[in-house]
Amino acid sequence: MSRKQKAVLGVSLAGNVLLLAFLIVGYLKMSLVHEELFYSEVQYKLVELEGLIEQQKQEEWPAPNLVTAQLGDVLNGIEAATASGNYSGWLSDAERSMMERLGAALYRYPHDELYTFSTVTEEDTKNFEVLQTQLQQAGLGMNQTIEDDWKSYTAKIEELLERLQDK
Repeated sequence: MSRKQKAVLGVSLAGNVLLLAFLIVGYLKMSLVHEELFYSEVQYKLVELEGLIEQQKQEEWPAPNLVTAQLGDVLNGIEAATASGNYSGWLSDAERSMMERLGAALYRYPHDELYTFSTVTEEDTKNFEVLQTQLQQAGLGMNQTIEDDWKSYTAKIEELLERLQDK
């Protein structure tokens, strides 16, 4: 092999290694972005929902639409994060199914949609208080440690789903 061929081979190998490194870094960044979407649009909003229910309960439900608006935000977050993870291929079928089941379980509660507020009955407030307890028991409460770890997140969502199905 001539000196020129060795140089071309070396440059080619270096270019391939650089390309592979860029691909790996890009994939890792996309994984972080998708995880962060689930944390910010679902997990943190569920924690905020639990806190709003507690605040409304303590004040004897003066503004129940704060809770229904937050639940609407949670449902929108579930939909957006699931769609993003599904379209990119980042979300497994089991994780997609888990998020769809969570959305279906929470959809049963009164929630606000675009330009409409839900009517909240006394029975609804009692159901929200049960939901608050279930969120706390699943580790999604205001005074609990919330980790940005995918396994911890999915475990908490599975725990919440079990509690919501036991209702």
